[in-house]
Amino acid sequence: MTSDYTPDSYIKGKLRQMWICSRERSAALKNTGYCCSRCGIKQTMKKDHVIKLDVHHKHGGQDEINWKKILTVIREELLVDPENLEPLCKECHNKEHYG
Repeated sequence: MTSDYTPDSYIKGKLRQMWICSRERSAALKNTGYCCSRCGIKQTMKKDHVIKLDVHHKHGGQDEINWKKILTVIREELLVDPENLEPLCKECHNKEHYG
């Protein structure tokens, strides 16, 4: 890819930020009272005793997020080649989608 394309590292970073701030992740933490669901240790930010919790995806038994699959979908559906993009005003864009 050339410098005209968004690097994978940038996409991953933005998606990680979205995940950290997501309502789903926050709800999972809140549901356990901000405690580890296995050992019960509580998250704390006390000075000299910081304990942070990760939020694990239980589905599929995967060890890691399938970044290749996610990046492929993003590049096929959203971050397409600039030749396949057309700048339009809001009105013309709405007409394109909604007639």
